[in-house]
Amino acid sequence: MGPRRAGLPRSRPLTLSGGRGGPRCPASPRPLAGLSGLGVPQASGCASAQGRAHGCASTRSCKHTYNTNAQVPDSAGTATAYLCGVKANEGTVGVSAGVTRDQCNTTKGREASCTSVGIVTTTRVTHATPSAAYAHSANRDWYSDGEMPPDALEGGCKDIARQLVENIPDIEVILGGGRKYMFPKNASDVEYPGEERHRGTRLDRRDLVQAWRDSKPVMMMGGLAGGRIDHGHHEGKAKQALHEAVELDRAVGLAARLTSPRDTLTVVTADHSHVFTFGGYTPRGNPIFGLAPMQSDVDRKPFTAILYGNGPGYKMVAGERENVSTVDFAHANYQAQAAVPLRQETHGGEDVAVFAKGPMAHLLHGVREQNYIPHAMAYAACIGPNRAHCGGRGRAGRTGAPTLAICTTLGNSARQEMGTTSCSVRVRVLRGGPRRQSSHGGGPGPPGTPPAPRSPQQQVEVLLLIVLEGEDEVAQGSVQRVVVEVLL
Repeated sequence: MGPRRAGLPRSRPLTLSGGRGGPRCPASPRPLAGLSGLGVPQASGCASAQGRAHGCASTRSCKHTYNTNAQVPDSAGTATAYLCGVKANEGTVGVSAGVTRDQCNTTKGREASCTSVGIVTTTRVTHATPSAAYAHSANRDWYSDGEMPPDALEGGCKDIARQLVENIPDIEVILGGGRKYMFPKNASDVEYPGEERHRGTRLDRRDLVQAWRDSKPVMMMGGLAGGRIDHGHHEGKAKQALHEAVELDRAVGLAARLTSPRDTLTVVTADHSHVFTFGGYTPRGNPIFGLAPMQSDVDRKPFTAILYGNGPGYKMVAGERENVSTVDFAHANYQAQAAVPLRQETHGGEDVAVFAKGPMAHLLHGVREQNYIPHAMAYAACIGPNRAHCGGRGRAGRTGAPTLAICTTLGNSARQEMGTTSCSVRVRVLRGGPRRQSSHGGGPGPPGTPPAPRSPQQQVEVLLLIVLEGEDEVAQGSVQRVVVEVLL
């Protein structure tokens, strides 16, 4: 919660089991402080009330999500923190805190430095979260030049879609939605030619897809399903959000089966929380989407276990709170009751958990700033200037850095709601699939033969789990398997 007091040893938080960063028993008994009712929101609020940055109990691995100018953050500033390693202002993406939202002339010289990545997402590729991996913009909503004000265009600022094509020439994997920002204004969409909302938006009349094809031998762009957790919560539809969390849990489990904690660092965290909660003294086995086993002692009406602090679920009938027993509260589109009426539910301001296993997972123990995470991961992966700890060989006898599975959840406000996933891995697509080792030392081998080791680049298979805040037009699916080379 705060600075450690003298004589009180700091407890060691547990990570997900496995690998060098797995759970360890303390060498000696540690003091235990029982704090009744102190969850993550309360701990963060306590720190804020004391005039400090957010902070959860030191026995957890968690991170502070605030933007430099906002106690409750947005996705652009938080994505900039955990992808680029710098804190940013609300609504700005891929830039430092010296950039003011909407002011193009504050951007130059304040671009954040991010590693070249492949992007796979279930939202549009220009959305706030994935765009932090490649774009530098004073406004997260400048998807194409059609969304930019005249002064920004005159000032030389580029829209986010254009930056996707021009900023990182060696990026080779782009999977996601948002085609309309790549095409000239009013150009019909190839999949939805009759729908006006999918038509192109570009005022410069450029075809960025063709520009990409002209510069690359292969273009990979499409839609993946999705974790719609963030959007589900904004709409007050907890059932949709939590079902996506279940899919995330399955995806993380699959990733664990396809990788080894000896050479794969897996990090699961969130960019921000939501004002989602559940309670009401429900018994074990009570459906999470069901009613609490009690009625309000004020208005004598039932209430659901899941509630929101604010959002579209606020409803009054004849001047009183709606009686939820008269509606289908188990429906997928049911909007859970909220205390304050808003068209869209808001993010939460508390810290979020960080779950990690694999090499160097201990670097993510304790309470950290959000922008600390990419620095720790780069250190673990032997990427960047600080490589003195890497030696000549990687772990488990492999050459170079360990494979990284970077899984970032969105919209996490409780462990039951692990969130949507965003993974960014520095990758190169291998044409024609993985090489196989035969008994003759070359050429393809029998099915199931492991890939032949390569030096100085190690050929591996990794699972990219990319599930971000979703878009209505994005198709369903949650996992994309890609054969890659780890770039040393």
